[in-house]
Formats: sequence, C-alpha cells, structure tokens
Amino acid sequence: MMLPARVRVLDSHTGGEPTRMVIGLEDVLVGDTMAARRMYLREHFATLGAPIVNEPRGNDIIVGAWMCQPVDPSCFAGVVFFNNVGVLQMCGHATIGAVATLAWQGRLPPGVHRLETPVGIIEVQLHDNGETVSFENVVSERYQSGVRVEVPGSALLKNGFVTGDIAYGGNWFYLVDDHGLDLELSNVDQLMEATLTIKAALREQGIMGRDGAEIDHVEMVGPSQHADAKNFVLCPGNAYDRSPCGTGTCAKVACLAAAGKLEAGETFRQESITGSCFEATYRIDDAGAVLPRLTGSAEVIAETTLLFERG
Repeated sequence: MMLPARVRVLDSHTGGEPTRMVIGLEDVLVGDTMAARRMYLREHFATLGAPIVNEPRGNDIIVGAWMCQPVDPSCFAGVVFFNNVGVLQMCGHATIGAVATLAWQGRLPPGVHRLETPVGIIEVQLHDNGETVSFENVVSERYQSGVRVEVPGSALLKNGFVTGDIAYGGNWFYLVDDHGLDLELSNVDQLMEATLTIKAALREQGIMGRDGAEIDHVEMVGPSQHADAKNFVLCPGNAYDRSPCGTGTCAKVACLAAAGKLEAGETFRQESITGSCFEATYRIDDAGAVLPRLTGSAEVIAETTLLFERG
C-alpha cells in the first residue's frame, strides 16, 4: 500500500505538542474495528505512517491522527494515532488537537460527541470557543505501586535505583517521583538521559504492564509553582512531550486516586516541561474503575499538502 502523490494534512499544537491530522484518506486503513485499523497501519507503517510524520516532511515529535469513518454509528469519526516510530494505542493531546481541528474546519459544532479510538469509544466535549476540548478517557488504573528499577552506574540517578508506579491511562507509564532532578526546560538533556536509562532498565529487567504490555512511556513528576504537579514525559519514539501528556496525566490521576490523594470530582492541574497545563478530574464507574476527564486547548497552525514523488 502506497500513499497518493498528494496528501492533505492540518497541523495543530496542544500545549506545545504538535498533531498532524490526515484528511481525505478516511477509507485507506482496513479493518472492522479501530483496533484492527491500528494494526493495519502498524503493518504498513513504513509506507503509510512514517512518510507523513518523519523527515523530510515532519520531525520526531509530530503525532499523527489518521481520521477514519467510524464503525459505530453513534460516533462522529474514528481515529488512529501514530508517531515517528509506529502506532499508538491512544493519545490525549492529539485527541484535543484533532477535535479542535475539526471545529476549525467547521465539521464539528460545540457540544458533546463520541469518538472511536483503538482503545474504545470516548466522549469529547468541544467548548464554545472552538479550541478548548474536554474528553472522558478510557478506564485508567494504577497497576502496581512502589516498583523498584535498578539503574546501577547512572551518574544522574545517584541512588542506583528508582521506585515508581506502573499505570495505564490509554498507554502504559512508569511514573517516578524520587529522581532527584530539576524538571526545567534548561535541564532537558539530563532528563532525556535519565528517562532513557530508566526505559532501557524496564525492558532489561522484564518490568511490564498488565498481560505483558510494554511500558513505553516514562514520566518524571515533581513540584510546580503554577499547578499541582509538573512532569517530563519520554515518549515511545524517544522524544519528550512538550505538553503535559494527556494519557500520562490520566495515568497520574489514577495513581493519585488509588493512593487516596485525589477525590472523585476534584481538579488536578499538571504542568508540562514547557509550562503548558492540562486539567483533569475523574469519576468512578459502576464497576469501581477510574474514568479520568481531561481538558486542554489546541489551535490550528498550518494547512499543508504533502507531496510524494512517483517515478
């Protein structure tokens, strides 16, 4: 499967993190569910996904949102998320970006709508300003707490180990507080080195999420002068999240709820390494599970036609 010679995209940013929405190719991804369409994109990533987000037409921090026709008729659209190295299960900032982009196109009015994703159907609310979006994410959980990861020889993680929580918020995270590092933009090189070390150690030590799921995000959390917490998130493609990370914020909310540090309906504000913020609350569903609700804003910054040469 090859891309056509011209591909239309709309670029947005959510708290500094870019989203590239693919439009006009809604029927390209094959499958009876969004999860199956995600797998189709995974199998054809080299010819479909990578050319859209990677150089020379993109860069390693762009997250793609491939819009699809919904399978469930109650949904206004379906979407499959992908980054520079492959497909994602879910993406919070790109959900906000995609919904705000559809509003910019005049395709989605303010109100509550249903969006179909590979991890399930989520409810999104487009606010009246056309840029602020809230959505109720999938069930999130703290899977394990106080998980020790050995990092011997690390010049930055001086204890030789870190302890943190394994949590799910649409993607799998290892969240660590006891890193001893300053979460400042000027310190990005050290934060990248430390999180890459932890990510490698998780893999080497066989530390995984539920059912052997790979933990492909590392989230360092610390104090904030402007919010309840501040984070630095290493993403699967080894780039860092410029936003507070939507699924990472949901994973953090699940950890706080499990620890009894955040009540249902209480607002939690998380600041990113660049200073942008997301707000989150949660409710408990009938099965006793945590359902986070995330709010952030996005704006459209470019309308582009990508050109692909044909020999």
